[in-house]
Amino acid sequence: MGSSPGTSCARSRKGAALLGRALLIGLLCRAGSSGLTRSLGGGGGASFFQPNGLQDSSPPPFGSFCSRRQNTSTRTSGRPNCFRHLLSAIGQLRPEHFRGGIPENCGGRRKMAAGPVSAARRSCRASASVRAPSLLLLLLLPLLGFDTASASAGARRTLVLLENVNLRETHSLFFRSLADRGFDLTYRTADDPSLSLIKYGEFLYDNLIIFSPSVEDFGGNINVETISSFIDGGGSVLVAASSDIGDPLRELGSECGIEFDEEKTAVIDHHSYDISDPGEHTLIVADTENLLKAPTIVGRTSLNPILFRGVGMVADPDNPLVLDILTGSSTSYSFFPDKPITQYPHAVGKNTLLIAGLQARNNARVIFSGSLDFFSDAFFNSAVQKASPGSQRYSQTGNYELAVALSRWVFKEEGVLRVGAVSHHRVGEKAPPNAYTVTDLVEYSIVIEKLSEGKWVPFDGDDIQLEFVRIDPFVRTFLKKKGGKYSVQFKLPDVYGVFQFKVDYNRLGYTHLYSSTQVSVRPLQHTQYERFIPSAFPYYASAFSMMAGLFLFSAVFLHMKEKEKSD
Repeated sequence: MGSSPGTSCARSRKGAALLGRALLIGLLCRAGSSGLTRSLGGGGGASFFQPNGLQDSSPPPFGSFCSRRQNTSTRTSGRPNCFRHLLSAIGQLRPEHFRGGIPENCGGRRKMAAGPVSAARRSCRASASVRAPSLLLLLLLPLLGFDTASASAGARRTLVLLENVNLRETHSLFFRSLADRGFDLTYRTADDPSLSLIKYGEFLYDNLIIFSPSVEDFGGNINVETISSFIDGGGSVLVAASSDIGDPLRELGSECGIEFDEEKTAVIDHHSYDISDPGEHTLIVADTENLLKAPTIVGRTSLNPILFRGVGMVADPDNPLVLDILTGSSTSYSFFPDKPITQYPHAVGKNTLLIAGLQARNNARVIFSGSLDFFSDAFFNSAVQKASPGSQRYSQTGNYELAVALSRWVFKEEGVLRVGAVSHHRVGEKAPPNAYTVTDLVEYSIVIEKLSEGKWVPFDGDDIQLEFVRIDPFVRTFLKKKGGKYSVQFKLPDVYGVFQFKVDYNRLGYTHLYSSTQVSVRPLQHTQYERFIPSAFPYYASAFSMMAGLFLFSAVFLHMKEKEKSD
């Protein structure tokens, strides 16, 4: 049954309004990328643009979808949030809003004559009206500056498990730095019964932050096994512990090659403690010289001393993937602060880990910090000075800069490499052959890119090697950078078989880069061999000399006549 003209008019007006709202959100997001929305000011209008199901406890100001910096009370931030709001607005469009086109009597439109031709026209108009909004928006998305691939890649969903809700206030600077960089933060208490990390075999989040040291049991379906599976699936995890550490974090550390000290223990240093320490010498001042020499992980700027108060760790010596990011000084150790030392401490000297990292073979990254206070606003803004006489006073610690650098690395904003175009061919040609021939002169080139500030830029390295492998490498040579790619020319070995062009690049702080291209190398065809080998000329000469000698001997033997003997 058909609908009444009034209903059709209402649906058409609603569809036009929804389409207009979607376009307006897109324009605001586009303007926000150039900073235009900062001139719009605050005020009303947020409820008009806020899609259903994404409301927060407090409505965002007008234009907040486009802002790069938002209050930490909001769940989402940045350009991915703009794109999600736009998609939500598009999703509210329904075919019934445009079905049948514009009614004949809506808005004074002249009624068309009935008949087969007019009916066909109405059918075509109805079909086109259903497709028009989608097609129009798809055409406008590039004009609005959206790249669907980059937008989906930038939607970094992060689950934050908190000890209590107060941590959002005491650690607000760290969370704000993540939100300003476009992370979609979802805050939950660690024992929330509705927690879920995996649903229908798919991960609901890309990153996991655990700021709940004393948790005894995670809520929902999250446990150590689930988190281990999350890491095996390529997820990134940031864990902050303290002296009140529970069994789940201890077990998770063991899975990653990290062993925490006992509960209620702390890192103690009687020589490198802060002047504001209450007397237990557990407020440690860590020098930057104890940081891992990897600018990709700890940042490229010089840092002030680090303030640390928490539990110590030791790394599994049999695990080569563990990174000693920040260690204690030679005078530090881990023990109970209020008890005399009656046994050898768990960690002593440089073996005492304050911050440790792990990059798995699947490039998943994990960071363990023995101090939850390390990420707090109080430690970020605190002055720092060693208690030893004559020590220098710093107005601010280096905790904030180090925490930001660590978060950029663990969440794969830094140190991520990828392989671009790979090509190989004979020198003088441009296309790869079906098979190479032994001793061919070939040229191999590869494009390697690095993720920097959310964009892929050419990677600059001088230690990238190429191997030409058939079980074992027959050729190993350095690649030279030419323009935006690395290339090298070399001569194939005089051995035929199935070979691989292999680039296996593994450097501290960067993801494991691996590229393998299989080719066939065949022997020379019978027409490609040399007719005469110079080294065989003596043998040729000996053969011809033998033939010449035989000819002369035969001639002499046949034509020589012995003299008759006379009586």
